[in-house]
Amino acid sequence: MEFPTTPMTTRSRVVLEIASELVADKSQPYNQAKVYLRTQGKEEWPLCLFGSSTLEGIHAVVRGEAALAMINPASPLMLAYRGTGMFGAPQPVRTIGVIPSYDNYVFAVKREHGLASFEDIGRKRAPLKLSLRGHRDHWLHVMLDDIAAASGFAVADIAGWGGAVRHEGLLPFPDGPKFKALAAGEIDAIFDEASNVWIDQALANGMTILPLEEPTLHKLEAMGYRRGTIAKADYPGLPADVATLDFSGWPIFVHADAPDDLVTRLARALDARKHLIPWQGEGPLPVERMAREAPDTPQLVPLHPAAERVWRDLGYLE
Repeated sequence: MEFPTTPMTTRSRVVLEIASELVADKSQPYNQAKVYLRTQGKEEWPLCLFGSSTLEGIHAVVRGEAALAMINPASPLMLAYRGTGMFGAPQPVRTIGVIPSYDNYVFAVKREHGLASFEDIGRKRAPLKLSLRGHRDHWLHVMLDDIAAASGFAVADIAGWGGAVRHEGLLPFPDGPKFKALAAGEIDAIFDEASNVWIDQALANGMTILPLEEPTLHKLEAMGYRRGTIAKADYPGLPADVATLDFSGWPIFVHADAPDDLVTRLARALDARKHLIPWQGEGPLPVERMAREAPDTPQLVPLHPAAERVWRDLGYLE
């Protein structure tokens, strides 16, 4: 049976296939694992794998409630590791690898606003009718708050300027409700990820893709964010390349103090089951490049030493 390739299926298959491999290991207590899917309760299990993509996964790993979790993009794990932004202190996290995913944050507004950069929103007190992702715990919202603060205003200010901020729905698919609302004049700005899904449609609907200015980028990079580029070569409707923040990578991570034996088994299980895990590309999950720096696999947080040894033993790292 073919499974659709979506972020949800990738996360689910990673935890399911790792769990399937580990429970067959005679050293795994009771040959059981709990796949942690936002359930309640404090019962103790020998192995808990978190199949979420929100900040809750970081907290669960740090508190010892989960042995492994994932998050998208890579930047929140970097901020956690550094103890910047919403994290008041460095968090004890290390990676096993980063699932390839290349993306950028997109700020699209109707040209009628006359904005040339994201910072112009605050300078001109633009009364945007802004549509954001409906999931309130998505990293998009934390990231947007940081971007706005670095630009000199707050997202909440938009309502005070006569605009409105709507949290609704999923991605702005070209044939979806957000572009219908745009055509109806109900919204005039969309900020979201999955750049390759909707930028062309935004440009075709008379929207400007706003860049971030250098002083803002410098502040955000100091926190641990990574700059990105929406390239004119990829989107011919753009007048020029657009500077923004990177939204790439799906780090799989563990606690810094996770036992070497457990991390070794997690890494080897991931490699053994890679042919069963869908991702955004073709073929098996490319575990062989998940610990190497590339635009779609940003290595922002150190590997757990046991994972690094596994990848070196397998020839995936020089």
